[in-house]
Amino acid sequence: MTTEDNGAARRGVTPSQTVGPFFHYCLTPNAYGYAEVVTDDLLTEDAAGERIRIEGRVFDGDGQPITDAMIEIWQADGEGRYASPADTRVRPNTRFKGFGRSACNSEGGYRFTTVKPGSVPGPDGRAQAPHVNVGIFARGLLKRLFTRIYFAEEAANASDPILALVPEDARATLIARRRDGEPTYTFDIHLQGKNETVFFEA
Repeated sequence: MTTEDNGAARRGVTPSQTVGPFFHYCLTPNAYGYAEVVTDDLLTEDAAGERIRIEGRVFDGDGQPITDAMIEIWQADGEGRYASPADTRVRPNTRFKGFGRSACNSEGGYRFTTVKPGSVPGPDGRAQAPHVNVGIFARGLLKRLFTRIYFAEEAANASDPILALVPEDARATLIARRRDGEPTYTFDIHLQGKNETVFFEA
């Protein structure tokens, strides 16, 4: 063994590392005193639909809040129309883009102000229940996670083709609950553990 090899042996194996959290610094600049490009307020003057808030917290497998996570949402408007070239339906509320981003606070909390989405067609043409698509970025995740937010009072949940793919005892992890007397829905995200949220493949 050479002298160089002996030195390498004494130093040991380089410890593993997680990439990031570059997303937090670059994609949530408001937390660092800079202007946001995308915010957690999706509302526009022409937005069609009931004005609502969606808020919750992000937890790790030990039930501890994740303070540097970032949540993105993508949704249709109140009439079930997406701001996308793939959706060719007439969309009079052209300023509403349906995309938002929220950085988690010191308690792992996030919040969005938006409109309640309408029903949208599924891949096979069957109607899907109103829902919001969610992307989660957090430390320890090399690839973002995807889930959905459904709304507790929607009768259409029972026939939603995507929700039907989820085991019945896990569907509650995808349901947001409305606070009494308020236009606010609560949806917590658990990355692991007994209350783990159902995640979908991209």
